[in-house]
Amino acid sequence: MRKGIWVLNGPSLNLLGVRRPEIYGRTTLKEIQAQLEERCQREGVPLVFHQTNHEGTLIDLLHEAREKAAVVLLNPGAYAHTSIALRDAIEAVEVPVIEVHLSNPQAREPFRRHSFVAEVARGVVAGFGALSYRLALEAALGWIQEKEEDPL
Repeated sequence: MRKGIWVLNGPSLNLLGVRRPEIYGRTTLKEIQAQLEERCQREGVPLVFHQTNHEGTLIDLLHEAREKAAVVLLNPGAYAHTSIALRDAIEAVEVPVIEVHLSNPQAREPFRRHSFVAEVARGVVAGFGALSYRLALEAALGWIQEKEEDPL
C-alpha cells in the first residue's frame, strides 16, 4: 500500500475557530482536515489526520508513522517550544516532518521564538493561518512525487 501523509496536531488545536481567533483564525480543525482530504484524494495519496492534547500520544503517533507515512505534517502547538522528547522522536523516526503553525511564532512572545521541532524538521511553514497547512501539504505532495519519480 502506498505510504501517505500524516497530519498530527498537538494541544488545544481542537479549539481552532473559537480559541483566540484574532491569532489563530476562525477556521476549525475539521475544516482544515476536509481541505487536506480533498486535495489528497485528487492526488490519490492517503491522508491520516490526528489531534491530541497529550505529548506521549504525539510521540506514539510519530513512532507509528515511521512505518506508514511518507511525510508528516506536524503542528506541535506549544510543544514546539517545550518538548525535547518530541524533538528526539522526530529525529528517531527518520520520516520527513514539516512543522506547521497558524501564527508566526517569531512575531509573538519571546518564549515562542525557539522551536525544538524546527531543529529536526525538514521545513517549517508558519504565519499563514489555515493556509499554512495547505502550503505544507503542497510541499509534502511534491516530495512524494519526486521520490516516486526517482526512488534512489
